Amino acid sequence: MKFLSTALCAALAVSTVQGFVTPVSNNVGVASTSISNNAFSVASSIKEQRMMSQRELTVLAAEATKITMPALSSTMKEGRVVSWLKSEGDEVEAGEAIMVVESDKADMDVEAFEDGFIAKILVGEGESAPVGDTVALLVAEEADIASAAAAGDVAEAAPAAAEEPASGESDTILDNATTVTVDGATEIFMPALSSTMIEGKIVSWLKDVGDEISAGEAIMVVESDKADMDVEAFEDGYLAAIYQEEGSTVEVGAPVGIIVPEEEDIAKISAQPDAGVVSSSTSSTAISNNDSNSNTEAPAAAADVPDCDFSQVDMPALSSTMKEGKVVSWLKAEGDAISAGEAIMVVESDKADMDVEAFEDGFLAAIITEEGESSAVGAPVALIAAEESDIPALQAYAASLSGAPAPVAAAAPAAPAPAAAAAAAPKAAAPKVAVNTGGRIVASPLAKKNAEALGIDLSTVVGTGPDGRITAADVENAASGAGPKKAASAAPAKPTWTPAAGVIAATPMARAAAKKAKLDLATIQGTGEFGRVTLDDVKIATGEKKPERKKAAKGGAESVELPSGLVPFTGMQRAVSNNMEATLSTPVFRVSREVEMDAFNALYQSVKPKGVTVSALLAKAVALAIEKYPIINSSYTPEGTVFNEDINIAMAVAIDGGLITPTLKYANERNIMELGENWKELVQKAKEGRLAPDEYNSGTFTISNLGMFGVSQFDAILPSGMGGILAIGGTSEQIVPCDKAVLGMKKVAKMTVTLTCDHRQIYGADAALFLKEFSAIMGNPQQLLL
Repeated sequence: MKFLSTALCAALAVSTVQGFVTPVSNNVGVASTSISNNAFSVASSIKEQRMMSQRELTVLAAEATKITMPALSSTMKEGRVVSWLKSEGDEVEAGEAIMVVESDKADMDVEAFEDGFIAKILVGEGESAPVGDTVALLVAEEADIASAAAAGDVAEAAPAAAEEPASGESDTILDNATTVTVDGATEIFMPALSSTMIEGKIVSWLKDVGDEISAGEAIMVVESDKADMDVEAFEDGYLAAIYQEEGSTVEVGAPVGIIVPEEEDIAKISAQPDAGVVSSSTSSTAISNNDSNSNTEAPAAAADVPDCDFSQVDMPALSSTMKEGKVVSWLKAEGDAISAGEAIMVVESDKADMDVEAFEDGFLAAIITEEGESSAVGAPVALIAAEESDIPALQAYAASLSGAPAPVAAAAPAAPAPAAAAAAAPKAAAPKVAVNTGGRIVASPLAKKNAEALGIDLSTVVGTGPDGRITAADVENAASGAGPKKAASAAPAKPTWTPAAGVIAATPMARAAAKKAKLDLATIQGTGEFGRVTLDDVKIATGEKKPERKKAAKGGAESVELPSGLVPFTGMQRAVSNNMEATLSTPVFRVSREVEMDAFNALYQSVKPKGVTVSALLAKAVALAIEKYPIINSSYTPEGTVFNEDINIAMAVAIDGGLITPTLKYANERNIMELGENWKELVQKAKEGRLAPDEYNSGTFTISNLGMFGVSQFDAILPSGMGGILAIGGTSEQIVPCDKAVLGMKKVAKMTVTLTCDHRQIYGADAALFLKEFSAIMGNPQQLLL
């Protein structure tokens, strides 16, 4: 598996999507902090910009794609080109290996992700380059090779020019950027902790600025798309600067900190801001056409952030595949006090609904993402204030984040009005203390739960809590009829109106739509006020909209309301859909076989009182068959077949709103009683949405059983990344010949099973032999009890 991961990393290195490969002409005007000749230079990007501008002028007609040195492992800093499999001018196809790179782990082929022609090789065989450096140029058309090669010559000459600084260049100001040189300084980059990782979130720094660091010592914890992992230092020194604070999400390869060899070097780094971070000093590492404008705009943006102690609640990643989450409900309202570890909201991920807890004490100052709305992972959903008095300021700040207008309460407090004025207009002052802005109903979690159980609309309940908040007692009073009623204005007498003779009553929109459709308004029955023809009436007449059917009372059963229109996918349904689409590129074949079930059914009846289920017995039987034919438990990679050491049987389970595969791990090694208890626990967790990722994504072979629904036989779709899936049909009684029977016939119970396999590494004979072994085990099931 480690070989597979590094191969995938190699493939990602040439992808234009991930940011490692970009058109040459798009690399102008980007400021960066780099280390050259063991020296950290904040202003080194200025020269790079000048050289890239030359390259921009050279390559006007051809958009060349840069092939960069890939990160073949999480610890790789540079790679050596062992050999080029293509020469300059050769045609390249997407997915074709173009070079062999030696990393700190192994030699790996690197593939191209685009069709084209090798225009220029910048790093020759036997030469090394840091991860992310350009090693070659790829163009789409053969005619563009010459111009792109010329650009490559400029790029090769650029490092030489950069290695020869002019006298007196160090510690001088060049183009309004101050150069700070520290010998031996090393940048810390966001590592690729998995083959699919694009960005990582810094969970915590284990070292502070100024701390001494030893090589191999963990310095930070990073959350990838798979798990939280420690990141180690590769050199001794001192942590001089932290670019990205805890909670920040950073792309793979981006700098997050700096290590210097000597403690006295920390002050040099601290004196200059990090690249990309706006500084209050006059020097800046950002390259701009007008530095003065950049410096004046930064304080204006920073002024929007309140000058108070607060924390931001971001949408968490509740699973390794989650990209966005939906706020099902807020368990706290704006203004509520919050304790660390207390659940504040319920979020729907692509797997289940889960509570999200607060990590700090404070007050829920502002809710940015309302109930029912979705946000991307890492996006702000709420703000927590350390002090209750800071809530108004944070609500104004939250409005700027969400794009909504700032609430009135967030305005600067005005001077207190005279007592006489306040007494003269109490009704006018009342709306200023209302907390239900934007139509949001403020109610306690228990009140919401009770209202849902009792079928009460919270908009009809008068709240008696703080600032009109609805409490559980208010709901109970409303249910019993004892609570106060919302004031309802007296309904005026319904006016009547009769149009003049020859005048057809219709709305302006209806008239315009009827004219466009060339319809006579006199032929349309109006359903609006006073019998006016509305736009909907015209749409119904043209067939653009279906008329609402009247519910006619019938003597028999009530009419069934059928669903109509678009129903958005839940997170789990979207994940299932994406997983199914991912299987379309896999070449599969299917093999079916009938299996006699009499002996198996008798065994099941004997162990059923002990709590053993059919699913546990089937998982055990499949695992024993896989032991004899392990190719069925394998998975495919472009390099070859990956055999899985463990036999983990995933069982497809349909739950409300989706499909999930709880996994019985090490099914061949555990006894049937243990498997039965484990399966009951997994099914209960799946129904409650409490399965851990390792309990549903660690399967190596899958079983899908529809026999309990009366299905006689079906084909299952092969899950991505697996070698096989077994579809189990229902058991039926059949009459078969028998020499020992009186009439030469006997009745047996048979079940049809269908095996779907990945034909890239599993062949028809392998599948047939596996089913034969599975049938033999089902015919002699006593071995399942061993």
